[in-house]
Amino acid sequence: MATYIGFLRAINLGATRKFPKEAIVAAAEGAGFTGVATHINTGNVRFETAMRSRARIETTLEDAFREAAGFEVPTMVFTPAELRAVLAEADAFGHGGRHYVSFLKAEPSADLVAQLEAGSTAEEVAKVGGRAVHLMLGENYHQARLTNATVERALGPSTNRNLTVLRAIVAKWAS
Repeated sequence: MATYIGFLRAINLGATRKFPKEAIVAAAEGAGFTGVATHINTGNVRFETAMRSRARIETTLEDAFREAAGFEVPTMVFTPAELRAVLAEADAFGHGGRHYVSFLKAEPSADLVAQLEAGSTAEEVAKVGGRAVHLMLGENYHQARLTNATVERALGPSTNRNLTVLRAIVAKWAS
């Protein structure tokens, strides 16, 4: 059995997209995943499976989550080693401000990466590494121009977490 970590997009944001941790665990277990655990209520889930295809894992989870939640729940799946590499890359940037990581469903083409990164400014920087986009911002995320919505428009489905959450997940599930 291999361990994976999934990041669910756009849950528990407002009154109509509620998907509590207990329901996430039940849906994943019902789909055949084992060792299921969640971290905070923002859609972070650890699980084990004999499946090896990331696409198959994501589709199986998304089907189970849609059935349980009643709405689409795009899910981006990473191995613990991949998350350790994303965190190491984040640390290498040495950014002192707000740092978010947008997790992508698929690795983007070099052309799309160049287009997104070209939107960087002195105050807001986007750097793409594989299926992770590092958004290094100033103090106020809600006033930033580079957001997960910007990433999604440029590179496709994604969900983001701040570096504090990523560090906690890596320490808890990927160390």
